[in-house]
Amino acid sequence: MATFKVKGGIKLKGDLHPQGAKNEALQVLCAVLLTPEKVIMENVPNIRDVNILIDLLRDLNVEVKQIDESTYSFKAANVDIDYLSSDDYKAKSSRIRGSIMIVGPLLARYGKGYIPRPGGDKIGRRRLDTHFIGFENLGAKFIYDSKEEFYRVTAEQLKGTDMLLDEASVTGTANIVMTAVMAKGKTSIYNAACEPYLQQLCKMLNSMGAKITGVGSNLLHIEGVEYLGCCTHRILPDMIEIGSFIGLAAITKSEITIKNVAYDELGVIPSVFSKLGIKMERQGDDIYIPAQESYEIQSFIDGSILTISDAPWPGFTPDLLSIVLVVASQAKGSVLIHQKMFESRLFFVDKLIDMGAQIILCDPHRATVIGQNHMQFKATTMTSPDIRAGVSLLLAALAADGESTIHNIEQIDRGYQNIDTRLNAIGAQITRIN
Repeated sequence: MATFKVKGGIKLKGDLHPQGAKNEALQVLCAVLLTPEKVIMENVPNIRDVNILIDLLRDLNVEVKQIDESTYSFKAANVDIDYLSSDDYKAKSSRIRGSIMIVGPLLARYGKGYIPRPGGDKIGRRRLDTHFIGFENLGAKFIYDSKEEFYRVTAEQLKGTDMLLDEASVTGTANIVMTAVMAKGKTSIYNAACEPYLQQLCKMLNSMGAKITGVGSNLLHIEGVEYLGCCTHRILPDMIEIGSFIGLAAITKSEITIKNVAYDELGVIPSVFSKLGIKMERQGDDIYIPAQESYEIQSFIDGSILTISDAPWPGFTPDLLSIVLVVASQAKGSVLIHQKMFESRLFFVDKLIDMGAQIILCDPHRATVIGQNHMQFKATTMTSPDIRAGVSLLLAALAADGESTIHNIEQIDRGYQNIDTRLNAIGAQITRIN
């Protein structure tokens, strides 16, 4: 288990370049299984979860070539479908939650897809019903082996249909879309997720020959095709990392420019951080955050305490609520954080309380944060429970008085590429100990 030693209380200054988006990469990498032709993928992030998925594609006999640091080619001409029944596949695919999106493309192209219960962050229940109900709607048969915790779907002929998703699941929508693009006939998906990364997947599939309309809305129409071909696709910058860097600048009183952020795809993220009192300026496609000695949380118009909650796109992404919480703890004023989607994601606040934050955990979904107006955190030793909480703890450590220790940083590496090296380049003092 690797560890960060973090010296806090240092102001940073410089440019940060966001990596390719983790959540998009996990979707579009699975989509390469839909075609025997070559797919070029640009801006692929070098992070643990993505690298595990690329290794899994190699094990499925996909020809993978790394062209440069962030560009790959994939050619799934001779997929080893029998590998799905191997113990090695069960072990590897269970390590990341994104592996669930392998099932849809394999079902569409080969008539079967298997997956063990996938891993990922321990942030509460994350059911898979939406995926498998969608497959069944398209004509697949679904079997769950509860003893082995193994899912199997098979289909002789997928047929388009109309369906209403029980939740606007991003990975569920992606999986169903990748299945429906090669189903016979027309499919309509209502209550579909419409995040930018899902839009990116649809645009990529259309460039391969799919016929998807309604992209960007919650009603998708798909006309099935028999064959998909080659394409070149560029992954968007990671909006979660961009939000993390905005929070980093505020909590460390630093002057930071975040470069090439695809600003028009960020939705409400900049405005939510502005409500915390963080000043920022759009400069072309960059975000400039000046050094601020303090920032004050806004209230609602009637004077009541501000509430920040997550919601399906175009609402605020749940992946940034942990960042908002730690940044608010050093603001002036108070805010209620309402994490609606995952009941275990706020449990890391006990570590912030140990550092001196004033946070009341109301229940598994809500926390009231009383900002300390940059009253410096106390350095401490802590363990990262998941990707987003881990980065939130890193931000707290960078704002603390003294040296903090963060264990289990493999969780951070799952979603943030060389975060220590990149932050050290603008003045941070983070030491990685393996």
